[in-house]
Formats: sequence, C-alpha cells, structure tokens
Amino acid sequence: MLLCQKHLFSLPPDITYLNCAYMAPLPKAVEAAGHEGVARKAHPFEIKPPDFFSGVENLKKLFARLVHVEDSERIAVIPSVSYGMANVVHNAHLAAGQNVVMVGEVFPSNYYSWQRGAAACGAEIRMVEAPGGSATRGAEWNARLLEAIDARTAAVSLPQVHWTDGTLFDLPALRQKTREVGALLVVDGTQSVGAYPFDVQEIQPDALICGGYKWLLGPYGIGMAYYGERFDGGTPSEENWMHRLNSEDFQGLVKYQPLYKPKAHRYSVGENSQFIHVPMLAAALELLMGWGVENIQNYCSALSAPYLGELKNLGCQVEDPAHRSGHLIGVRLPAGVGMEALKSAIAAANIYVSFRGNSMRIAPNLYNDARDFEHLLEVFRQEVQKGR
Repeated sequence: MLLCQKHLFSLPPDITYLNCAYMAPLPKAVEAAGHEGVARKAHPFEIKPPDFFSGVENLKKLFARLVHVEDSERIAVIPSVSYGMANVVHNAHLAAGQNVVMVGEVFPSNYYSWQRGAAACGAEIRMVEAPGGSATRGAEWNARLLEAIDARTAAVSLPQVHWTDGTLFDLPALRQKTREVGALLVVDGTQSVGAYPFDVQEIQPDALICGGYKWLLGPYGIGMAYYGERFDGGTPSEENWMHRLNSEDFQGLVKYQPLYKPKAHRYSVGENSQFIHVPMLAAALELLMGWGVENIQNYCSALSAPYLGELKNLGCQVEDPAHRSGHLIGVRLPAGVGMEALKSAIAAANIYVSFRGNSMRIAPNLYNDARDFEHLLEVFRQEVQKGR
C-alpha cells in the first residue's frame, strides 16, 4: 500500500483539500517543470525546430503507456474535453433517425457537441437518467444504459466515472453491446484516468478524451485523447501545419502538403508543442506511473472506507463500493442537514469539497490522510447534531 504523498505537494497545512475532482493541486515536480518551461521561453533562441516535436512525442508515449495503448500515434494533444469531443462528433456522421445514448447529468463538455450534431441532422439525444436512491442504484443505471442501445444507436458517449457521485459504468458490457449494433463507444476519462485503471486494449473504446488538470495532475488548458481506427482518415476540427506530412522540415513548409500524418496526429490542437504545459503534464504522468494507478485507487478506497461507514451511520446514502469509484464519492445528505449550513460550516473549517445537487462530493488523492477525513467528519457530526 502506498503511503501518503502530501510532502510532494505544496498544500498549506491548515487546508483540508478533498476536491481533486474540481481541480488537482500541482505536485512540486510539475510546478518545477512549469517554471523551467517559462524560463525556457525567455530564451527562444534556445528552442530549435526538433523541440517543436520531441516534447509532444514523449508526452504521447507517456499517456499511451498510462492507458495501455501500444501505438502512440493514436494519441492526440487537446486543449479541452470539448475540443476532443468536437473531433469525435465531426467524424461520427450522424444521420436522421439515429440516436446517441448518454447518461443523465453528464458534464456539459460531453453533451454540447453531440447536441449540436444531433440537431443539425435530426438525430436523437437519448439521456438515461439515474434511478432513485435505491441500494442497487448503480447496477440499475447500468442496466438501463444497456437497454437504451438499439439498432439505431450511432454512439454511446459517457464517462467511466460520473462526475457528480463517482458511479462506475460498465464499459466492457457497453462495448459489447455497441459492437453488436455498430455504434461508437466514446469515453470521457477526465474524472477517472489517473486515479482509476483504464485499459484501452481491454475496453477497446473508439475514443477516450481526458482533461489534464484533474486526476492527471497537470495544468489547466491541456488534455490527452485516444482515437481508434474508426477515426482514421477523418477530418480534424482545425487545420494546422503540424498535422501535415513532413512538417518537421521548416524550410519546406510552404511546399503545401495535402497529406496528413497518420492516425491521430490530425486531431491534435494547433501549437501543441506548448513548451510550458507539455513538460508539466509529462512530469505529472511520470509521477502517476511511478505510483501506479491501481495503487492510487486502492489508497483512496482504503483511506475513505471507515469514514464512509460512519457517514452512513449518520444517515447519509453512499453508493455500494461495487458500483462506484474510491477516489470520487457522492454522499447524499440525511434529512435535517441543511445544505447551505453545511457548506458554510465546511468552508469556515478550511475544508474543500464540492456540492452537486443534494450530494456532497468527496474526492481524495494521495496527498490526503486520515486527519483530513477526521476533520471533515468532525464538522459533519456537528451539523447532524444541530439538525436533530
């Protein structure tokens, strides 16, 4: 079992930060890489033509290793989930009468591109809402998703872990069903990749889109994506010179090239060399692979388990561990606990969590330890007592 890694982060000692699903604190090594990148940009004469490509290719290889992709040419550098999703929808070729299956309350970056694409051609967005707060909520939600897929389904687009409460979706089962009907499986890994294992070879999604600033522990404004064979030969969201063959030849750039580089190169954002963000995210991925994603998940699960048990005893509802992640947990509040009063009490105690609907979202990582959960529980107990 991993030990707490708080010493590798710059979090103040009086802050209880249980909110990695909102934004990760940068590890010190990632901070240092950022400072080095800024200093490097101060001396542009030291940045040579090969440097426009070498850092990006290294980053792609690191991400490919993290998600078990053999060919790093299937990896693209993106600025945001919405950009990565736009690439997908632009090449999904939706048609009238088809449907796209999505989970209820999906994060907007996953939704809006599909909404626009469906509206343009008369396709249907088929939202599968979560069932009521039963003990088998996660299993029922997954069953409803499978039932929603039919012969007219063009794509199933969903997260591995729901951003509001950590519900896990059965991606292998969804892959099997989508394959039966010829539909795309598109996964938003922003709230899971880096803290929950993801194996592209096992799941075989058609696309995996990840923001970099949460569980990948990177800076804001850069993310990573995997695009499978269904997207080979597609049309990118933008045209930039680095997409094209022989773009490494700076003297020949105005010998305009009609051909793209192979596979996912065309789906990377322009200026993807990003001499500050690329080394920062690379440093973060090196840390993650050194720790091991499965070890991170096990640490978070073991750390939170006893405290989630106490929250249940206080009247809260928490999804069964078999159907949720250990790093992102939605806690539905008991009757009598006022949401606004709880928010105020938690903020006054320098505790950082998020509130989504009628749930408190707790999102620990390796910089958290038992003292953080004890601090949260102390405040929560006080609010429960006030409500009785």
